[in-house]
Order: sequence, then structure tokens, then C-alpha cells
Amino acid sequence: MTAPAPHAARVLLQALAALGVRDVVLAPGSRSAPLAYALAAAAGSGRPEHAPDLRLHVRVDERVAGFLALGLARAAREEGTPRPVAVVTTSGTAVANLHPAVMEAHHAGLPLLLLTADRPHELRGTGANQTTEQSGIFGPAVRLALDVPAPTGRDGEDRDLRHLASRAVSAAMGARTADPGPVQIDLAFREPLTPDDDAWPAPDRAGLVEVRPAPVVVPELPVPEGPVVVVAGDGAGDRARTLAEAAGWPLLAEPSSGARSGAHALAAYRMLLDRPELGGRIRSVVLLGRPTLSRPVSALLARADVDLTVIAPTGADWPDAGRAADRVLADVPPTWLREATGDPAWLRDWQRADARAATALDAELSEAGPASARALPGPVVAAGVARATRPGDVLVLGSSNPIRDVDLVARWSDPVTVLANRGMAGIDGTVATAGGVALGLPGRRVRALLGDLTFLHDVGGLLHLDAEELPELQIVVMNDAGGSIFATLEHGAPERAEVFERIFGTAHRADLAGLCAGYRVPHRLVRTRAELTEALGRPAPGTSVVEVVVDRDDRRGLTERLSAAVRAVLGGESS
Repeated sequence: MTAPAPHAARVLLQALAALGVRDVVLAPGSRSAPLAYALAAAAGSGRPEHAPDLRLHVRVDERVAGFLALGLARAAREEGTPRPVAVVTTSGTAVANLHPAVMEAHHAGLPLLLLTADRPHELRGTGANQTTEQSGIFGPAVRLALDVPAPTGRDGEDRDLRHLASRAVSAAMGARTADPGPVQIDLAFREPLTPDDDAWPAPDRAGLVEVRPAPVVVPELPVPEGPVVVVAGDGAGDRARTLAEAAGWPLLAEPSSGARSGAHALAAYRMLLDRPELGGRIRSVVLLGRPTLSRPVSALLARADVDLTVIAPTGADWPDAGRAADRVLADVPPTWLREATGDPAWLRDWQRADARAATALDAELSEAGPASARALPGPVVAAGVARATRPGDVLVLGSSNPIRDVDLVARWSDPVTVLANRGMAGIDGTVATAGGVALGLPGRRVRALLGDLTFLHDVGGLLHLDAEELPELQIVVMNDAGGSIFATLEHGAPERAEVFERIFGTAHRADLAGLCAGYRVPHRLVRTRAELTEALGRPAPGTSVVEVVVDRDDRRGLTERLSAAVRAVLGGESS
């Protein structure tokens, strides 16, 4: 039999594969070598007898590796077959670099298995190379943290390792808690770290545990009364659209909700909520998913005169930033899906206002743009990308302006797949996440829309190693040479102009084409609407970047003109 560390790595991978793991992301290092050798064998063309069938992805940057795993987990959930994705690191700072992806997975409820290699316990606290206190390093962001002693080859060790794997996968999937998320398995390995034979142990189910979730019981409750709307935040799923259409209620759905389609979905809802005849009349809200984009929606959910029902099927907590929820349910009561109680006139009022607002927005955007015609307004780019996204396509949205622009202008009659890292709503890891989504959904056209700072923050995600599969991914970068989202907030007010540019605008002159050339990624520069349409219609094979020059100087003014155009077409003054 091979040495204890390589043998334990093989047993662990066998167990994880038996428990549903299919994809493993590896960031190379020496202490994690037992897992690396086992993965190379399991994912190779000449897989040894008894080795599990796993798909291996290698990345040199642990932060990129973490977000790639996150994207693969998102893709699995989108397919309707959620399963954990494992990511392997060596010891030391390599582990800490996973933390941003772990935080996103924690808040987004995505099952990651963090297989962090470590020095054996006798070397900890001695100043040994690359040694730190890494067990439990992620604190409350993981569902479970396991500190596994270095294997010795003792009797029963394989069974115990399989049992540990069962607990880890169960916790990551939320099988007992309905609260999926990341799990850390800190694996101490002693030398020798290399296998001395190719013989894998025969598969054994001793120690593996079948964990079944508890049934969810949803009580029958009265249907909400009065003017009702459905708010669908990130990850709400098509349940929100089904409910809105069954009950006859308006649907206020964010792009990444999974519900932004159909006649009940309103594109310009955030510009309608301050209308007394619309938002002012709302008396009940049914919330699904986690809303993160709009201050008007946040204000609605915090109103004391609104009865708020939160549908939260997973997680120990529920979205309620305004601390105003009246009830929290695990699912929509069946009665609400059977009884069309909505007032048809209430729905028509919203639909008519939304249609008129859309016309006003289209008219304003058709004339928008600087006199030089050398740049495009952000919402125009977002509208072009939204139109190019068809059923079957996948759109990954970056934070800040891109997702908010799409939220304002996207109108889809048929369901489309839109994904975003809204667990933490940060710009970190977006390129790598999109790459993971593309690898996890082969055969589907995947496009990412993000800002220049988001792109630069994760430009290492473009690095493609020779032996690795290349994601089929078109990345559209809205390059306004800085952070224009702050211009639309209170920080961008004229009286703060003197300090705005340095601490919020963060102007730069980075050469995106040069960066892409360095990574050998095809790049195309776009300045006009026609060029954008052509680029979106003909994505380059493999991974490519479309850089769209976007106007930043007029961002605040454009936002104000769009709001004014909607107010003008609807008549009167909003409250």
C-alpha cells in the first residue's frame, strides 16, 4: 500500500465522488501534492482502476480558483442538479486567498468544499515554512470546519475519512439544515507526499452516510389583501413569476432573480415606486430572493403600512433589511397559486405605466451620447446586451452599473438565465466566476457584462494554462475609465466634485487591449451602437473580450434626464 498521505487522498476523492462531487479546482502547491497526484490520475485519460471519474480544473491563483469553483457551483444549481464543487489549496496564504469566494458562497448559499492542505499538528506553532493557524480561518462564513489529523494508516482510518466526507457534503448541501454553503476540510499531511504505486483501493461504502432532507410543510394561509406586488430579488427563481401570474399581481423582478420575463414583469419598476397612484397604493408585498439593487425597493420593503411576506426556502436567516417582515414562509402556500385574487385594473395600471416609461426611456437613450460619438451611454450598452441575450443563453452580470443598467432596460418575454454574485454584491472574482459558469454549462452561449474596474480587479481570471479547457465566454467590458456608479449616488453631488475624482472616480488609463494581448485573449474595441451589435452577434470562439468605450462624464446627468423623461410621460409629480 502507498504511503498514508497519498492513500488518504485517494480514499477521500473516492468518497467525495460517491457523494456527488464532479468538479475539483486545484491551485498547485507542495503540501497539497497527495490530492494533486490523485486528481491527476482521476481526471486523466488512462484512469486507474477504482479511481473516480472527476473533472479537474487547474488555476495558479487561489482567489481565481475559488471563484471558478463558485461559478461551477452556480452552473450546477442553474441546471437543476445542485452539487458541491471542491477547491484544493496548499497551506499558508494560499488558504486566505479563498476568503472572498467563501464569503460570496456563504451569503449566496452555494456548496463549496475547501480542501486546504496543512502541516501536521507537530509542526504548527514552530515557525515551520508556510505554517499558520488555518483551521477555522473562515470563521462564521463556513457551515462546518473540520481539522483532520495527518493520516497514519491505522485500522479504521479509511472508514472515518468516508464518514467525515459524508458530514462535510451534507453540511455543504444543507441536507439537514436547508442552509447550503461552504465547508472547510483542513487536511494535515506528513511526508512522503508522493505516491509510490498506481494501485487505488477498492471502493468501499463503509463510513458513507445517506442523508435525507426533512420534508417542508407549508401551511395554508389567507391570500394577501389589497394592492399586492411580488418582489423578486436575486435567486428568487421562476416561482416568483409563477406566483405573480397565477394570482394576477405585478412583478418587480431584478435581472438575476430568474423571474424577469413575461407580461407581469415590469422593467421600469424602480421609477414607478414613488408614484402615488402605483407604489403609494401598495399594501402587501410577497418577497422572494434577495433584493440588492434599488433604494426604492428597499424603502418599499421597510414601509410600516405594507404587509410583508418573505418566502425563504433555504438558509437559517431570511432577507429583511428593513426589519419589517410580518411572516416568513419556506414556500408559497398552495392556495396562493390556485386563486387569482389580484385586481385586473391594478395590474393594468402598472403595465400601462411601465410601457409608457419604457417608451420614454427608449426615446431618451436613442438621442443620448456625447457630441463626439466616440463613446456610448452605459444603459445603451446594457440594452444592446439584453437584446442579444436569448432563451438558452447565459448572462453573467458584474456589480455596480452594469446590473443596474440591465435592470432598467431589459425586457424579456421569454425566460433567460441571468446570474450575478449578489451574495456580497462585490466586484471581486467576476471574470473567474463567469469562466466557471461557462465551463459548467457547455453548449450554451455565455456572456459576461462588467465594468472596467471589475474587469481589472480580476484580470488574472483570463490566464489560460495550456493543459486546461478554455471557457467559451464573451466578456463585454463597459470601460468608462473609472468608478461611475458613485456619480449616481450622494458622493457625486456637485458640491463634492473637488474630492470625488480621486477617492471615488478613480480614473485610470489602463490599456485593456494590451492586457488581453498579454494573456493571448482576442480583444475588440467598440465605440458605436452598430459595432456593438455586430460584436454581440458574432462572438469569437473560446474566451474573448469586447471593450466598449462608455461615457462617464454624463452619467449623473443622464440618470437625472431618464428620471425626468419618465415623470414627463406619466404626468404630474411623483411623491
